[in-house]
Amino acid sequence: MPKGVKLSKLEYQLMEILWSRGASSVREIQQAIPGQKCPAYTTVQTTIFRLEGKGAVSRSGQAGNAYLFEPRITREKAQRALIEDLLAIFGGDTQPVMAHLVQSGKLSLQDVKEAENVLRTKRKEQQA
Repeated sequence: MPKGVKLSKLEYQLMEILWSRGASSVREIQQAIPGQKCPAYTTVQTTIFRLEGKGAVSRSGQAGNAYLFEPRITREKAQRALIEDLLAIFGGDTQPVMAHLVQSGKLSLQDVKEAENVLRTKRKEQQA
């Protein structure tokens, strides 16, 4: 992710569409937004242009008169940046986030087992 790029909720939603669909026009992106709270075409267009300015998307061609946009950052990089921003709010302390996930039932035993495996792997890499 280009340094300093932060995604708003709408920007992240539009990026999800691009990650799923690949190169798309503004109209295609707008039509892919689920639900009744679909933003106006001009709102989606402005947001895509802002994402382009941030370096998160780029123009990949044209379909008729419409530009096609594709993601320049991966979903994983965007997710990591969002998580880092969230942790920064808590001063880097992961405990409040983990406690909330456990209490809300959003953290499964399988999630904990996966986390343990990742921690074991990281520890082995650090010891090597």
